Amino acid sequence: MTQTAQEKATKKWNEENRAHRNYLTKRSTARGFIRNHATLEDLEELKELIIQKIKENTDV
Repeated sequence: MTQTAQEKATKKWNEENRAHRNYLTKRSTARGFIRNHATLEDLEELKELIIQKIKENTDV
């Protein structure tokens, strides 16, 4: 079976942009967890982590 031009282009992009692809996958996974599975306790913990991360980035 031969690959289409689109499949080849997608494979090439994935290989050249591995870090960005991993970032997008992890972001999507986190959003899916928050939307579909997170409990109130999970959300409170995530809220604290987010506040902490924002403070770290604004203290620069």
